[in-house]
Amino acid sequence: MGVHQYTSTHTFDNLPDGGRITLQRNGDDSAGTAVIREHLQDIQQLFTAGDFRIRAMVHDRVVPGTAVMSERRERLRFTYRKLPHGGEVQIHTTDAEALAAVHAFLEFQRIDHGAHGMKHNP
Repeated sequence: MGVHQYTSTHTFDNLPDGGRITLQRNGDDSAGTAVIREHLQDIQQLFTAGDFRIRAMVHDRVVPGTAVMSERRERLRFTYRKLPHGGEVQIHTTDAEALAAVHAFLEFQRIDHGAHGMKHNP
């Protein structure tokens, strides 16, 4: 991704209609913020297409929830938004099975990234 994980805050929040992934620099860093925003926009586009392979490459294993999220991609909406020092990707769905998969995906992210020193929100 190009941004040091220990100088950024990554959160993975469950929401009633999906979830939210945020990534922000911990201080003013316009170059780092630009890299984060580009990364999250790429994630939004890949996820919209049902492509979650990057998650498996980053985590070196199959990530829970991604198979269902890929199968039910037409029932999911991924929205990118800028934040002051980075950005976020919001995930929305009205499909119960897709929602359960999103929450499993986010739970895995919280646990895995938490092990790498990133902040996270349950």
